[in-house]
Amino acid sequence: MTWLDQLEQELDQRLSLFLRSNPLQVRLFEEQHLRDRVHALQRQRLQLAEEANEQRRQLLALAEDVKAWTERSNRARASGASDLARRADKHLAELMNQGHELWNDLDSLGRRFDEVDAQLLELKQRKSNLSKLDQDWALFEAEQELNDLRREAGLS
Repeated sequence: MTWLDQLEQELDQRLSLFLRSNPLQVRLFEEQHLRDRVHALQRQRLQLAEEANEQRRQLLALAEDVKAWTERSNRARASGASDLARRADKHLAELMNQGHELWNDLDSLGRRFDEVDAQLLELKQRKSNLSKLDQDWALFEAEQELNDLRREAGLS
């Protein structure tokens, strides 16, 4: 075991001991971790949305190219320039393949976006549950203190 491994083990032990003796710090640590995870997912969601918008823009531009090359191919065929029409058709097929790839990429982005949304929803529910637990705990402590005061005053 290297000195770095020993140091890491010692620090882990001290942190564990500190957290066991300070449960409030564990709670704060968990809350911060939850906030950090939510912020990371929100950034990822924004990035995915930007990528999807770029994909849509590329698809629209590609659709215009497909339309233009379809017209060129038809015009060449109507004019009897079969070699040019064939080359235009080949280029058109390449554009269509690009379109299929872009569409599949956009679909994949949509699935990833849905996954991030589901994770965000789950984290928000966990956060809500944690705050509800905090409220219930505070109410419990207040009731306990009230009962203690009543006993001290001889009212119970």
